[in-house]
Amino acid sequence: MDFSLQTIVFLFLATVIIVCSILTVTTRKILRAATYLLFVLFSTAGIYFQINYSFLGAVQLLIYAGGITVLYVFSILLTYSQRKKGDRLKSSKVVAGLTATLAGLGLCLFITLTHPFTPSHFEFGELDIKTIGFSLMGMGKYQYVLPFEVISILLLACIIGGILIARRR
Repeated sequence: MDFSLQTIVFLFLATVIIVCSILTVTTRKILRAATYLLFVLFSTAGIYFQINYSFLGAVQLLIYAGGITVLYVFSILLTYSQRKKGDRLKSSKVVAGLTATLAGLGLCLFITLTHPFTPSHFEFGELDIKTIGFSLMGMGKYQYVLPFEVISILLLACIIGGILIARRR
């Protein structure tokens, strides 16, 4: 099998995403989980850049890897208390978690192996910035001004809630 540089970079980024995703949900230290999440988001941006979606890669870096991770760390540091120790999980919860994980893995493998994934109408590259701008800021049926505003209000409510919880302590 002939590996090009693009294939090697993709495999590296996919490996980083898989390993850091597993580490994110299995670590007991919450700041380490946020750091692993940051690596997952950076690697996702790398895949966007690799397939020549520079706008989505930039948005991934600015919004998710930058802003959301800072929000997570801010919330964690604001509300996290060293006095509380995490309780050990009961064996029934571990078994239920492993069962759900295996069921999800089985479903993903079934869908991946049974779907042909033929490239029917995919075009390599990205749309021009004017089309993306009209899609994001328009108020039509498939445009995103309302969801953007709802998410911004939700994030503001999370920040205010974190501050109120921290002030009570």
